[in-house]
Amino acid sequence: DIQSPDAEYVDLLLNPERYTGYKGPDAWKIWNVIYEENCFKPQTIKRPLNPLASGQENTFYSWLEGLCVEKRAFYRLISGLHASINVHLSARYLLQTWLEKKWGHNITEFQQRFDGILTEGEGPRRLKNLYFLYLIELRALSKVLPFFERPDFQLFTGNKIQDEENKMLLLEILHEIKSFPLHFDENSFFAGDKKEAHKLKEDFRLHFRNISRIMDCVGCFKCRLWGKLQTQGLGTALKILFSEKLIANMPESGPSYEFHLTRQEIVSLFNAFGRISTSVKELENFRNLLQSIH
Repeated sequence: DIQSPDAEYVDLLLNPERYTGYKGPDAWKIWNVIYEENCFKPQTIKRPLNPLASGQENTFYSWLEGLCVEKRAFYRLISGLHASINVHLSARYLLQTWLEKKWGHNITEFQQRFDGILTEGEGPRRLKNLYFLYLIELRALSKVLPFFERPDFQLFTGNKIQDEENKMLLLEILHEIKSFPLHFDENSFFAGDKKEAHKLKEDFRLHFRNISRIMDCVGCFKCRLWGKLQTQGLGTALKILFSEKLIANMPESGPSYEFHLTRQEIVSLFNAFGRISTSVKELENFRNLLQSIH
């Protein structure tokens, strides 16, 4: 809470997301709880590569295909977020040398997480979910352009000239995104019974809040920081996608009471998109590195 006396301000440029050594049972438990408590999954169904699964991979995907499109999408988004974070950690890995600490690409780590053979086919599915997440956040940014175009929306850094330049750059990026062909149609979401749709939207909101709370249990400060930031960014993207009518009805000037983004939501939205965009770029880098050694 930004208003809390215990709130901490963190310079994200001084605390980049990269491999910190936080792994093993503790890290596995965090992600396992996220999947088990928030992906609409009964406890009897185990995820692939789960040590407790005992060969239930086919059961899992049969169960997943039986869900409604919204619940399937929710699982794919969480899986895509998980995959994106793992790409970052593999791309900015601490490579020890005799002379200095060097951060770079760890091909072995990447293969252990995403190679089709080593992961029994699960790695490529994770990467598909990563691209799905990318398209969702890309779509959200194209939809939210009118909010940032309003004259009343200003960036405040203390430097008026810099603020104006930053807003121009922001709008330039958003217009570039909007010029892309339509990659995802969110209108297929929540298109059924209105009461059921409302309940499902509320479930989504509560699940994202719960995931953020689970992230509070992460023992590594940087991992917790970037995990919560990207979770909130994804939640903000979904808020935008499901608020199309509210965005369209915003007044051209004056306060917007129907649709509004807080400072935290704006920061998390753009940083989350920056992270998933970096993941997409790093996949190309890893592809080139793997080709060069074969």
